[in-house]
Amino acid sequence: MKQQLAPLLSTAVATLKSDGILPADQPVDIQLERTRDRKHGDFASNLAMVLCKAARSKPRDLAEKLVAALPESDVVTRVEIAGPGFINFYLAPAAYHTMLQQVLAESEKFGRSDVGAGRSVQVEFVSANPTGPLHVGHGRGAAYGATVADLLEAVGHKVHREYYVNDAGRQMDILAASVYLRYLDLCGESITFPSNGYKGDYVWDIGASLHRKHGDALRHSSDEVFRDIAPDEPAGGDKEAHIDDLITRIKSLLGEKNYRETFDIGLDSILENIRHDLEDFGVRYDEWFSERALTESGAVERALERLKDSGYVYEKGGALWFRSTDFGDEKDRVVVRDNGQTTYFASDIAYHMNKLERGYDRVIDVWGADHHGYVPRVKAALTALGDDASKLDVLLVQFAILYRGGEKMQMSTRSGEFVTLRELRNEVGNDAARFFYVMRKCEQHMDFDLDLAKSQSNENPIYYIQYAHARVASVFRQLTEKGFAWDADNGAKHLDRLTESHEDQLIVALSRYPEVVEAAGLNHEPHMLAHYLRELSNEFHTYYNAHQFLVDDADLRDARLNLIQATRQVIANGLGLLGVSAPDSM
Repeated sequence: MKQQLAPLLSTAVATLKSDGILPADQPVDIQLERTRDRKHGDFASNLAMVLCKAARSKPRDLAEKLVAALPESDVVTRVEIAGPGFINFYLAPAAYHTMLQQVLAESEKFGRSDVGAGRSVQVEFVSANPTGPLHVGHGRGAAYGATVADLLEAVGHKVHREYYVNDAGRQMDILAASVYLRYLDLCGESITFPSNGYKGDYVWDIGASLHRKHGDALRHSSDEVFRDIAPDEPAGGDKEAHIDDLITRIKSLLGEKNYRETFDIGLDSILENIRHDLEDFGVRYDEWFSERALTESGAVERALERLKDSGYVYEKGGALWFRSTDFGDEKDRVVVRDNGQTTYFASDIAYHMNKLERGYDRVIDVWGADHHGYVPRVKAALTALGDDASKLDVLLVQFAILYRGGEKMQMSTRSGEFVTLRELRNEVGNDAARFFYVMRKCEQHMDFDLDLAKSQSNENPIYYIQYAHARVASVFRQLTEKGFAWDADNGAKHLDRLTESHEDQLIVALSRYPEVVEAAGLNHEPHMLAHYLRELSNEFHTYYNAHQFLVDDADLRDARLNLIQATRQVIANGLGLLGVSAPDSM
């Protein structure tokens, strides 16, 4: 609808420039917003107030000149000036009727645009360490990241979806050690499992796979494994030192080849599980990028050399430190430990260097909110490298908290006490999970109400929206049963028969869809689309309950069928962007 009005204002501005009222080189950004109350028109523009200084005029006086210069248009019935200089447009019903026909003509493409102008955007999301199954906390990042990517694509961006696989580093070594210790359990060794190891049942399963393949061939006695190891926390020691000593000992006992196999069997098993979960959740990626590949390609070393050359790396205590305090961080950060091992931060610097080297116009990271302190140091590192840190946007997502029977569920991967994403999907279904995850702003805490998600009631928003789509499908099934046929062309000729207030409200709601998609995409706020679909469905259900569609009057019947079919299409389009199905029956 805005696209029909903006050219009118552009023409008026051009006229005022040619008349010398506005400077010829005056830049103009035309803004149109829907009015809160349609008594004051359908759309309003503050253009006169924006340009009044350049025109050396009072806003209201300039508004009068702009209105006088507006060309004639079939889509506008009248234009009024309100308040200090707002220009209010009242649209003709024909403008809305054109929009209805546009929905039917464009079908699944309706609401998409090229406002992104083909700019390339990389969206990296989830990227959970492959140390255990995805839990319900990860699910929110998955649903949010996937929807942000789809929305950006819908408004014209070229999107590359990526998962960063943390297949190197200390956490993966802890997993490998945990797998090996479970393997030793299965060999009959008496093991005191480390407090800092991964304790989930899945670690037993991976250990069993290792045992099935090798039998006792990789067995070492528990005495060999634990001799002279730093005491664990329950014994009054340091759990970090204990697990690090165990990792070193296991690497030594197994040797490089067998340790790598133990490491990889854990990595491959869990990563395959993650891939499967995300695919089943309707989340797809263009690339799974390996952290290990950064080291093997020399990217980490190259990033560190660039930081050294720029003077932002120094040595202290045998370690190498990045001067992140020069960029406002609370303290400098280690990039190479005193044992020569690079840190996760060093890999992250190299990864983001690599992202920008690939030439994306923008790079978006979707992280858990607990990583908020990590954002400034990554941006600092990019600046120190001489890269444009403004190209990086980090969107922080609060983990969802799952409640079952009013009881909060645990989310600890290390302890193994958590509800997996797969369990959630099996319980409430993909549709409810995808929708509920994006109902709120990403930075807001979310309590996931299982009972609500499974309920078949108007209080369950996804059920309410899908039911609207199914109701339209039901009407078209009844159409055939009653011996009627829908003539869409005839309906288009008689849209002026749609005079009921419920019809007017539903048509106006439908016209908002492209604006909602654009705003949700550009602002990275899928919840805007979720809320819109709920509001649109409410308008439809109200209309459905108040009127009959399969009336004997063919002209009115076809017009109403055009309207509800357009509603069905918009609901399907919106749900599709949210990764949710649009069923024809419930």
